[in-house]
Amino acid sequence: MARRGSARYASHSPEFRRGERAGGRPSPGSAELLLVMSSCQKHEGDSEGPGAAVKRVCRRGGSTVEIMPAEGTSVQVSVIVPVYNGAEWLDECLQAVLDQDFQGSMELSVYDDSSTDNSRSIVEGWRERLEGRGVSMVISGHNSAKPKGVGFAKNQAVSQSSGQYLCFQDADDVMMPQRVRLQYEKAILNPTAIIGCQVRRDPEGSTERYTRWINSLSPEQLYTQVYTSHGPTVVMPTWFCSRDWFHKVGSFDEGGKGVPEDLLWFYQSVRLGGSVLRVDECLLVYRYHQHAATHSVLEETIWTLRVDFLQERVLSQWDSFTIWNAGKQGRKLYRSLSPSNQQKVKAFCDVDKNKIQKGFYTYEESKERPKPKIPVLHYKDASPPFIVCVKLDMTAGVLEETLASLRLKEGEDFYHFN
Repeated sequence: MARRGSARYASHSPEFRRGERAGGRPSPGSAELLLVMSSCQKHEGDSEGPGAAVKRVCRRGGSTVEIMPAEGTSVQVSVIVPVYNGAEWLDECLQAVLDQDFQGSMELSVYDDSSTDNSRSIVEGWRERLEGRGVSMVISGHNSAKPKGVGFAKNQAVSQSSGQYLCFQDADDVMMPQRVRLQYEKAILNPTAIIGCQVRRDPEGSTERYTRWINSLSPEQLYTQVYTSHGPTVVMPTWFCSRDWFHKVGSFDEGGKGVPEDLLWFYQSVRLGGSVLRVDECLLVYRYHQHAATHSVLEETIWTLRVDFLQERVLSQWDSFTIWNAGKQGRKLYRSLSPSNQQKVKAFCDVDKNKIQKGFYTYEESKERPKPKIPVLHYKDASPPFIVCVKLDMTAGVLEETLASLRLKEGEDFYHFN
């Protein structure tokens, strides 16, 4: 996906592409024990260093229980870092890996996707420091004429790693010292989940609306707002999940440049019943810059995937619905629907008097005769369920207040699409 000179393998929000700048495995019944993992200590006399099996001892209610990594591996967490021309940021990224306060066993798995700078030698230069800290390293890559893309690089980094849990990290981002520990504690209780976290944007103020959305979604909205243009409700550079769940969902798409491999994987995880969770602490400095690979993904590609997922997951369950917005975005959604779902649209609704006075929207491109005419109503005269095609956080709270005044429940009476 990355272009020459690009280092980021990033998430795919269209807001980025527009360049917006605003100013051990749990066993049944083990949940109670795992809740106190943060108070566990390494057992005296345990071996340490790369490849050493870390044994942790938890004491609760006078009893002592040993927690070991799964049989066959001594690594609890693999930090997955795909790299393409990341020399500018790698030292800071790898220092943050070194600074993790996680007391379990860690591994760094780096795959170099044919960088033309000295990214691989920089990573190699960190081996002694990281292994001295007990973090084992796996580094590989290829030297083809062109990079094979972020999906390929991530898959290779995962394939060569051995940890029970995977912590995805972009080469140009910086994780906070507590990231692995806090996400691991949440992941062992939720082995079929994608675990995200809150982020701090760098430079400060870049993609302000998108950052606010990432950090403020409620637990319920992590599921209900998966159809919006922002993409996955937990952004890819914050992902943490079990290896078992990753293999259940499947590898990333390796189509290369222009393919939103994170969105495709996220949708498949949701299809399979995977949970979407977030640690509500800022655990990542999330960089925005002009070389981000996300800029290579076209908005229309994202749009088509979103429409298809909405039809599959929501509209297939409804007999009829109203599109909230008789303007450009609402009409575009209508035209993008399958013929059977177009027939389910009973009306558009809006607040614009001029649109309402016209009385209806005529689908001029239709091959039907007569051409479909869809009523345009004031929102007070329309009935749920709604697909809301009004941009979030762009009406000074009026949209949100209006939906609340109608006592509509998100995820039942309406879904946001924009």
